[in-house]
Amino acid sequence: MRALCWNGVNDLRVETVADPAIVNPRDVILKVTMSTTCGSDLHFIDGYIPTMREGDVIGHEFMGEVVDVGRDVKKVKKGDRVVVPSFICCGSCWYCQHDLYSLCDNTNPKAELQEPVFGYPTAGIYGYTHAFGGYAGAHAQYVRVPHADTDCFLVPEGLKDEQVLFLSDAAPTGYMGADFCNIHPGDTVAVWGCGGVGLMAMKSAFLLGASRVIGIDRFPERLELARTRVGAETLNYAEVESVLDLLKELTGGRGPDACIDAVGMEAHGTGVEYAYDRTKQALHLHSDRGEALRQAILACRKGGTLSILGVYGVMDKFPIGAIMNKGLTVRTAQQHGQKYLPRLLEHVKKGELDPSFLATHRFNLEGAPLGYEMFKKKKDGCVRAVFLPN
Repeated sequence: MRALCWNGVNDLRVETVADPAIVNPRDVILKVTMSTTCGSDLHFIDGYIPTMREGDVIGHEFMGEVVDVGRDVKKVKKGDRVVVPSFICCGSCWYCQHDLYSLCDNTNPKAELQEPVFGYPTAGIYGYTHAFGGYAGAHAQYVRVPHADTDCFLVPEGLKDEQVLFLSDAAPTGYMGADFCNIHPGDTVAVWGCGGVGLMAMKSAFLLGASRVIGIDRFPERLELARTRVGAETLNYAEVESVLDLLKELTGGRGPDACIDAVGMEAHGTGVEYAYDRTKQALHLHSDRGEALRQAILACRKGGTLSILGVYGVMDKFPIGAIMNKGLTVRTAQQHGQKYLPRLLEHVKKGELDPSFLATHRFNLEGAPLGYEMFKKKKDGCVRAVFLPN
């Protein structure tokens, strides 16, 4: 089959690789109908997250048709159209039983690569480094899905692929981030980053009862989507002297009740602190540019909630004193998609959520390297590049 493979830093190629096969009786094989780029992919493409190997098939946000079924699979069958969360989860360990799916104890066969850094291993992810299991990704014609009864969600009749695709990752990540905020009527939520996850976090904040949502970015077309597709107020940080001062002004001096970081380790910024971060990152003295996260910590009101969705590794100059002295509640995780997907499918069915506007550019699989280049450099207003492998 054809698949998009990582062959080194910023070196993606479409190659012919072996077709996947049933390995465990709880597996299924999907014919991938649609997959999409994700901002977290850029971290290993750019070389900031290690343990990739030449020839690894990438891609973790996808949907497809079941074409082969292991003998112990009960809930899905050949021909079913399904969407699959990016984290691979067993459904039976303590963490899965407590809805902490991305922390599954049983799906990362390479725990020794994570334990020195994290203390304990997380769940595995499709196409996302060997530290996260070394699984083949979904930018391919076919993909093996382990633990299919836990990880495959049937797509209701009448829903288009574009409406459902982003329920694999962007939508549940954003929804989880808003859920972490413990939103009450009258609350104001500020979201750093107007990419796919940030836009979904904004929409989710409204669905969960926020009165005001403020989206922060520097790209006019993304800020426009936040205003027109989500209904958020917007702030272009490149055009203001101080994000903190403007957020204070917009909230009567108190600050947002909750702040969501949907940017992560490759944040853009301005000033001396950003230059410092870029220099240390280039010298591999730390992995993270923390401009967005630091702003969110300082901007959040006293006693408020900080929700971190952006992916991070090792950061210098982390303002833990501001968190402690302001009494902030910090909530963070990789997405627990299996918890949120049924709820999100209901929102889509009722017309309350339609993430399809994220799919700004479409490519066949052979065009995937160009799709990633446009996505990374935000060319032509690209929010998400979508691939149709078959």
